[in-house]
Amino acid sequence: MPLRRKLWILLVFWPICPAAQTSRTGATISFTVDFPGANPGHYEIVVHDNGRGSYSSNGQVNQDSEPSDPAPLQFTLSPNVWQQIFDLTQRAHYFTGKIDSGRKNIANTGTKTLVYKDAHQTSQAVYNYSPVAPVQQLTSILQGLSATLEFGRRLDYFHRYEKLALDQDLKRMEELQRDNSLGDMQAIAPILNAIANDSSVINVTRARALRMLAAAGK
Repeated sequence: MPLRRKLWILLVFWPICPAAQTSRTGATISFTVDFPGANPGHYEIVVHDNGRGSYSSNGQVNQDSEPSDPAPLQFTLSPNVWQQIFDLTQRAHYFTGKIDSGRKNIANTGTKTLVYKDAHQTSQAVYNYSPVAPVQQLTSILQGLSATLEFGRRLDYFHRYEKLALDQDLKRMEELQRDNSLGDMQAIAPILNAIANDSSVINVTRARALRMLAAAGK
């Protein structure tokens, strides 16, 4: 077979060869924080390589309550956010090597665990503070996402059991959203839509939910 013909076949079929498939296929990234005394004192975010994920938390709805529904909250991220999460994971070498600063004079902000899994490998890092830039960026994104999802858990609970409490949380969310202190709002868009479309919720609360969806481009 002529060399040119061989090269043509290689170029055509190379993208579908199993060895050429990205290791990201079927991958998950999980972020766990344990910080006793905080609310929540424990939470875990799991993000799949299709942008879907789940959030588990022991956060309380208010200071006098028990932790609310322990069932994980399912969510879907905006494409640019979950792609950024996986890109930063790659830049962080999938959490191998030295991640924690090892310094003892840094304030404790909770024990953080990042885990990467795919069909070929599992790797993880445990840290309080990391000087690795991609890990810092990833931590910031995931902590912001946790803040958004905590509001999502509360809004879902209040929408079912205490609708008059919705407005206070939504007002606080508007303030944080203006300060860019929340994560991807796509994650709780279904909850905000449910509130905005519920005629049994007072109009001012429905309007807040609509404004937040509009500000997030949803």
